[in-house]
Amino acid sequence: MAFQRASATMIGVWIVVLMVLSKGLSSSGVVSDNSTIPAFVNIGVLYSFNTSVGRMVKTAVQAAVDDVNFDQSILANTKLKASLQEDTKYRGFLSIAEALQLMATQTVAIIGPQTSTTAHVISHIANELQVPLLSFTATDPTLSSLQFPFFIRTAFSDIYEMTAIADFVNYFGWREVIAVYGDDDHGRNGIGALGDKLAERRCKISFKAPMTPETTREEITDVLVQVALAESRVIVLHTSTAWGPKVLSVAKSLGMMENGYVWITTTFLSTWLDIGSPLSSDATDDMQGVITLRMYIPDSERKRWFFSRWKNLTTGKTANGSQGLSTYGIFAYDTVYALAHALDAFFKQGNQITFSRDPKLSQLRGDNMHLDAVKIFNEGKLLRKYIYEVNMTGVSGLFKYTSDGNLVNPAYEIINVIGTGTRRVGYWSNYTGLSIVPPEALYSKPPNRSSASQKLLPVLWPGETTHRPRGWVFPNNGRMLKIGVPKRVSYREFVSQVQGTDMFKGFCIDVFLSAVNLLPYAVPYKFVSYGDGDSNPSNTELVRLITAGVFDAAVGDITITTERTKMVDFTQPYIESGLVVVASVKKTDSNAWAFLTPFTPMMWTVTAVFFLLVGAVVWILEHRLNDDFRGPPKQQMVTILWFSFSTMFFAHRENTVSTLGRFVLLIWLFVVLIINSSYTASLTSILTVQQLSSPVKGIESLISSKEPIGYLQGSFTRTYLIDEIGIDESRLVPLKTPEETTEALKKGPQKGGVAAYVDERAYIELFLSSRCDYSIVGQEFTRNGWGFAFPRDSPLAVDLSTAILELAENGDLQRIHDKWLLSSACLSQGAKLEVDRLNLRSFWGLYLVCGLACVLALLIYFIQTMRQYSKHGPEELESSGHGSGSSRLRTFLTFVDEKEEIVKSRSKRKKMEGISYRSTSEVGSSITFNKAYSQASLNRIDSVNEI
Repeated sequence: MAFQRASATMIGVWIVVLMVLSKGLSSSGVVSDNSTIPAFVNIGVLYSFNTSVGRMVKTAVQAAVDDVNFDQSILANTKLKASLQEDTKYRGFLSIAEALQLMATQTVAIIGPQTSTTAHVISHIANELQVPLLSFTATDPTLSSLQFPFFIRTAFSDIYEMTAIADFVNYFGWREVIAVYGDDDHGRNGIGALGDKLAERRCKISFKAPMTPETTREEITDVLVQVALAESRVIVLHTSTAWGPKVLSVAKSLGMMENGYVWITTTFLSTWLDIGSPLSSDATDDMQGVITLRMYIPDSERKRWFFSRWKNLTTGKTANGSQGLSTYGIFAYDTVYALAHALDAFFKQGNQITFSRDPKLSQLRGDNMHLDAVKIFNEGKLLRKYIYEVNMTGVSGLFKYTSDGNLVNPAYEIINVIGTGTRRVGYWSNYTGLSIVPPEALYSKPPNRSSASQKLLPVLWPGETTHRPRGWVFPNNGRMLKIGVPKRVSYREFVSQVQGTDMFKGFCIDVFLSAVNLLPYAVPYKFVSYGDGDSNPSNTELVRLITAGVFDAAVGDITITTERTKMVDFTQPYIESGLVVVASVKKTDSNAWAFLTPFTPMMWTVTAVFFLLVGAVVWILEHRLNDDFRGPPKQQMVTILWFSFSTMFFAHRENTVSTLGRFVLLIWLFVVLIINSSYTASLTSILTVQQLSSPVKGIESLISSKEPIGYLQGSFTRTYLIDEIGIDESRLVPLKTPEETTEALKKGPQKGGVAAYVDERAYIELFLSSRCDYSIVGQEFTRNGWGFAFPRDSPLAVDLSTAILELAENGDLQRIHDKWLLSSACLSQGAKLEVDRLNLRSFWGLYLVCGLACVLALLIYFIQTMRQYSKHGPEELESSGHGSGSSRLRTFLTFVDEKEEIVKSRSKRKKMEGISYRSTSEVGSSITFNKAYSQASLNRIDSVNEI
């Protein structure tokens, strides 16, 4: 920092000036050459003992020195001698002079100083003289740097306190805080550390309100008035016990301790409360609901003993009886013990305490300057090493340093001021973050910093409410939010400006207004148009103007993209809208052979084969048992074919007798059922659903082609197609309005138009609602949504997201959608019925097949009939005795009308009768001949007889 750099460059001059103050100081120490352990060791204590903290520290240090000198296990042969030096101003020039007075008494270490400002300055002197500074109240985190090797902090650094505050802010979901602090090293560096820790959690300090270290009530009032006009209501107060309570008192008088405010103070307030305890109601009335931190001291037997002893040490020293004890008093006690342990280890290793003149100071010696008393502690680096190696259990718990020079296990109590006392709402530790159990109970477990593990008890906030404050309000400065609204020339149903006014309307506007109405607070805003009205403005540029401070927010058809989320925060999407491809389509009617389409040729072939196979298998299984499956080979072939294909319609008449036959038939009938159902469903879809065809199949076909592609001018589609899809820029054609889009698609690429149009689904649904010759082809190839844009970490974005979700849950979002975007379909009801009706074109193939089958069967039947007639017809004519044409026709028709069996039986009977007649005639002739022969014989016999 600038202040530190100035201090470093001026330190040489300061030393010269300050050495003058050493004139007349007694040179009580000489360079020690003793070979034995000294009888006493000088340590200095630099504090402002006229302050409440200084008085407490003085008591604690003196008690610790007495205890060390009494304890024979530590420094058995050496006593500590504490030189108390009053730091009258505890900052600035005089503090440096007072530090030099201590160093002139050959002190091996100084406990102090009280403030970080003084520590920054005298640490340069400590570096030169190699005298360790041990401070538990100078908690500025920058003092831990390598610039101050002899500064040793014996309490927790402010870096941990600021981390605890950042975790507390993040736990309650606040994103911005206001920092009120003293404008010195302690305040500036502490708030700087807070800003870093908040940034790690995506939070920030929105307003800094510094005050001079010796501020007045009037100055405090002026600063807090500015704070009250700011947006954030989460205030972090980082100052000292000297004037920190004054700030809270002024805040109370200004009405800044009411509902909605959050006050978080650093350890100064818990120190002030602990030292002044018990406090009256008047003293704590100004800080009700305030959150403060206290360095955590684990409960132990030694801690309880020390509190008991403290009462005995301080009884009667104050009007309230005993003096209050804060954590600084405990760390003061442990600091003396830690130094005693380091000295004990130092002496046990055979080391001696020696001092020598500084050759650099010798060069500054003059007649009027007496610098002999200020000497270098030769073993200062070695003592510093032993201090960092201390490992003891003190009143504050485990006292041990880490490799970075900080105490182990930093932890804080989170205190809520209620009534005349305080209530602990939780703990913070560097190990596990926020918790409601003591940190030492978690050290044996694996560290867990997940959000689910962070817990606190309920807090009573200012205004006596347990409801979590929102943490921000709109600035009370009369300024309204400037909300940028794109001035569109197309798809004005989404957003458009009312002609001649500064008002806007549309789907996006109605959603925003409905969401704002659900907020529990008023939002002052005004809409400001963005765009020239001749072309669609770039929403990306509109979002960028938010980061530039031109607009406070943006409302409209703004797509949430990766590029834009890097600039602003978006609300919850209120409509889903990914990119789709639109192209010209033609209706495809089903043809005469549509009934073959449900199955592929392979499916038809396999199905037919299985019909024959199952018929053959059933015939084999039934042949020896079932008469229905027996007979001549020709009849059996017909039976197999008939049985197989009749199962398609479950019309088989043959009974199955064998168990195996029934099993096979059962499985086959189930298969046939599935095939029939699938065929019926597929054919129904083919015949009833409107079939559309387009040469463009989707984004893939556009990538592989070289034809021009249209997009909505001003949208992010162009950037996406070029950067993400890899389409050449020369192929992209910007289109402003739906009419231009329709004309370009109608022309096609051959006539100077486009092959397809790429845009967001929300626009396309509105576009297609009145244009039936176009349709979405392919799949939606991005997943985006529209949201309202706000500056990064804006709390309004979070609240509006909650309101949008509420709109979606109660149905209002859908009603707004239907109001603006539910247009009439491009097809009338009559046209739709026309689509649903089936016409002859889809079935004439079936009728043709059936007709051909009928003709073929009749032809075969006619040939068979003619053959029968030619065989049996002449007999009919002969029997009728007529030979005219009409007689022949009547005879033929009579022949056809008769049952085939009757004709065949009659013809057979006539044949038999003919055969019988011929046989009778032959028999009659034979009898006549026989009779004549016999008669002749008889005549011959008679003739013979006569003779």
